[in-house]
Amino acid sequence: MIALAYALAIFILVTAIATALFRDVLSVIIVFGAYSLGMAILYTFLLAPDVAMTEAAIGAGVTTLLLLLTIARTTRPSTDRLVERIHVPAVVVVGALVVVLCATVLPEMYDVGDPNAPVWSNPDVTQYYIENTVDDTGVHNAVSAVLAAYRGFDTFGEAVVVFAAGISTLLVLNREVFA
Repeated sequence: MIALAYALAIFILVTAIATALFRDVLSVIIVFGAYSLGMAILYTFLLAPDVAMTEAAIGAGVTTLLLLLTIARTTRPSTDRLVERIHVPAVVVVGALVVVLCATVLPEMYDVGDPNAPVWSNPDVTQYYIENTVDDTGVHNAVSAVLAAYRGFDTFGEAVVVFAAGISTLLVLNREVFA
């Protein structure tokens, strides 16, 4: 399983770099969709299915579709090169940031599912959810129970915002077709 996590991390890193370097807009959109799909799979591996479904639906699905519709409705600039020239000082700064982050974060990380991992937020509330989720809601996944039952109105509000954004985007795209 650890090999899968490393393979996903490498895939995500490669697609992120390719997204930044490619010049062709269509290539960037396709690679970005693959990046979002890789992130969704990684979230699933990290036992966060709600985040994985959101990333797959919004990142890999809706965003990719909207970007493809945008270039279909506009002119696509031609490019002579497939890859942008690399700006070395920016790569050095980003590389240094990655090294510092890895040196500070990785030693402090716990394994997925480690029973000794501390609860970072409010331990009393978290312990309540762990102990009472199944009895209160009948749902065995604590994260899904929190989102659907304990924070149902908040989740409904987020869904309304995403739906309104999708409808308004479709209206804008439709208006440009008939203009």
